[in-house]
Amino acid sequence: MKCVTVYVKGVPAGVLARFRRGGYEFRYTRQYRESPRPSVAFSLPKRRAVHRSDVLFPFFYGLLAEGVQKRLQCRTMRIDENDHFTRLSETCREGVIGAVYVLPR
Repeated sequence: MKCVTVYVKGVPAGVLARFRRGGYEFRYTRQYRESPRPSVAFSLPKRRAVHRSDVLFPFFYGLLAEGVQKRLQCRTMRIDENDHFTRLSETCREGVIGAVYVLPR
């Protein structure tokens, strides 16, 4: 299992995990879930239960570069273009445009 911590405006919001057997999970931290802050995405409402998916959640997939930028990042960082989770963990760190970023655990 590989995990990244998801941050919203610098506050840890949850953990996104990819399993070796396939599939993904997103779980909010208790502190974030109980805070008045908004959910990470409309498709990932704040709740105690774990969000599960067979593919990378569309919200996180939307953070990834496309086209020429994607090919350049993958070639430079030696990442498989189809390995969306690794692309997310390596290219969507602090300094990205928007309120959400991830850091490897």
